[in-house]
Amino acid sequence: VIRCRAAVAWAVGKPLSVEEVEVSPPKAGEVRVKIVATGICRTDDHVLEGCFPNVVFPVIPGHEGAGIVESVGEGVTSVKPGDKVIPLCLPQCGGCSFCLNPESNYCLKSHVSEPQNLLPDKTSRFTCKGKQIHHFLWVSTFAEYTVMPEYAVAKIDAAAPLDKVCLLGCGFPTGYGAAINTAKVKPGSTCAIFGVGGVGLSVVMGCKAAGASRIIAIDINKDKFAKAKELGATDCISPHDFKKPIQEVLTEMTGHGVDYSFEAIGHVDTLTAALASCNMNTGVCVMVGLPASGSVISIDPMLLLSGRTWKGTLLGGWKMRDCIPTLVSSYLEKKFNSDVLISHTLPIAKVNEGFELLRAGK
Repeated sequence: VIRCRAAVAWAVGKPLSVEEVEVSPPKAGEVRVKIVATGICRTDDHVLEGCFPNVVFPVIPGHEGAGIVESVGEGVTSVKPGDKVIPLCLPQCGGCSFCLNPESNYCLKSHVSEPQNLLPDKTSRFTCKGKQIHHFLWVSTFAEYTVMPEYAVAKIDAAAPLDKVCLLGCGFPTGYGAAINTAKVKPGSTCAIFGVGGVGLSVVMGCKAAGASRIIAIDINKDKFAKAKELGATDCISPHDFKKPIQEVLTEMTGHGVDYSFEAIGHVDTLTAALASCNMNTGVCVMVGLPASGSVISIDPMLLLSGRTWKGTLLGGWKMRDCIPTLVSSYLEKKFNSDVLISHTLPIAKVNEGFELLRAGK
């Protein structure tokens, strides 16, 4: 058993508490990883607010990490102690009907099908103050050591800087892949991105890489616009600057609406606006942000009847175990610069300050 620090969420609405936890060794088919760096993703904030579905408290959140394999359980062959790895918050078991479908990146072992609050054998590897602590999406990267199934971890290039490629565990591939894999943005097209936080900026990068000629960034926080322009946005607009609905503004800017729109916030009203802002016949709208648990959207069916396509994406459509090592290699070859997304670097003891920065839009 390893004793180490972890940021524990004891109850909904409470700040994280950095505690000493005990982390049990990996059982058969499991891997114990020393986490070197983790990003804070808005989804972790949803957990703390109680609006992420089916999470059980107390829990160790975090799902955007990178680390080094410390030990492996019986039967593990794809990684060994010392390997650099990225834990996968969307597993790839390789055996379910979705994993076997080349067009799907979903796995039936993921949280949307069956909660990942305990490891597959329905037990936890974490205890604190004598209490069982739950896992989050099996990866719980807000712990200095964590345990996950072998099919929820990907071995990456030994040259990868872990404090940078941790973003490739969730935020960057989600946005970048939404443009490249899910929307399949065509060269010369026009795109609109609602919300340019870390994920939205990654969508901007994906649209630019796909050859979009016009990329419109939409956010109520104008402090985000400089970075959006640096990464490829051609126009930046705030809904607060207009008297009319933003979808009407976009339609006027583009003639008949954009070719592709992306919603990277997770709000019901912006989801509807994003759908209405893409062109009525061939426009594609991709839902990237995570709406609060229990959200319901009502739309005018004519928005879809005329031919628009409305899609969702999980982790940008990448089959995680197959694609994350390749994305890390692309990062090392400087095919994209995800480092721009990193605004602050803090020690784990200041994890709550990190969430304050996130909530302040910084």
